Amino acid sequence: MQYDLTDDQLAFRDAARTFAEKAMAPHAAKWDDEHIFPVELLREAGEMGFMGIYTPEALGGMGLSRLDTSVIVEELAAACPSTAAYITIHNMATWMVATFGQQDCREAVVPQLASGEWLASYCLTEPGAGSDAASLRTRAVRDGDDYLISGSKVFISGAGDTHILVLMARTGGPDSGAGGISTFVIPAEAEGITYGRLEDKMGWHSQPTRMVSFDNVRVPASRRLGAEGDGFAIAMQGLDGGRLNIATCSLGGAQAALLRARDYMHEREQFGKPLAAFQALQFKIADMATQLTAARQMVRLGAFKLDNDDAEATLHCAMAKRFATDVCFDVVNEALQLHGGYGYIREYPLERYLRDLRVHQILEGTNEVMRLIAARRLLDDGVVEAIQ
Repeated sequence: MQYDLTDDQLAFRDAARTFAEKAMAPHAAKWDDEHIFPVELLREAGEMGFMGIYTPEALGGMGLSRLDTSVIVEELAAACPSTAAYITIHNMATWMVATFGQQDCREAVVPQLASGEWLASYCLTEPGAGSDAASLRTRAVRDGDDYLISGSKVFISGAGDTHILVLMARTGGPDSGAGGISTFVIPAEAEGITYGRLEDKMGWHSQPTRMVSFDNVRVPASRRLGAEGDGFAIAMQGLDGGRLNIATCSLGGAQAALLRARDYMHEREQFGKPLAAFQALQFKIADMATQLTAARQMVRLGAFKLDNDDAEATLHCAMAKRFATDVCFDVVNEALQLHGGYGYIREYPLERYLRDLRVHQILEGTNEVMRLIAARRLLDDGVVEAIQ
């Protein structure tokens, strides 16, 4: 694997950094304070190509790799992890429609999503189906050339403010498990859809989160992604990349926190010396940088494996997501600690980064589930040798 970024990747990084510093960073605190979903910013991101990063060029996307995506998203997340995280969710949903949709669906929906003109929500989690996603109960019943969908989804990012819902529903019997799930593309304002109250969250304030309820919502069969029963497999393929995306958002937040901690250590004096002169604090920032570097390499290795259809890509994505989201949260927490009382007040961004990064250890599969995925795969004969 190549460890240096290519000239193209450096150019993507620089473009994303400039966009993040000019269009996102100056407003991130306000978006957080006032719970603003920055729709106009997302359209600007679409003009930059950031709403369809790994969507094929033929459908209006940039057609980039998952490694390229990680380089871009890290820069966006350094300015605002919450907004960057929504951008990655949108990218995942857009890629799913582009990859598995029927031709008329792809042509009608994907260019609008890739441009940022339309926004997407990903609807998998239910009140009784979180980590055990295969137990979901939302139903899709065939009715001629349509399906009638009924049920509820919870913790849906962007819900109530997006245009398209990519939804997983059960088309098989109650005991059909993962093999009885299908995926659908649904207009967000379709008759029979209602939205719950805005969830009052610890972090991620720049993206709305709501429950979505479906009451006999009619969806044409042409808006099903893949074959009937393929939905769970499609969702899991989407989540391989989604896990890398959310891990990358943690990298961006931790990188920003590390830089702020370094600068503060030079500025702040105690006992007549700058904090940077104290060996105990020098060791602390060295450990933070070491952890962050290891996490970044794991994420980029996972992206490399996914780009090259490696047989163990899912394993690497799960391990990278678990490691990076845990480690990066710790890095931000240490940066806050280095700031003392200043780190705890809202004038400084450390407490916002901490709140935003905390949920990364929960979503796209909890880190406990990531351990389960990794352990089950690693206990198969030959797998440990294969990842050397």
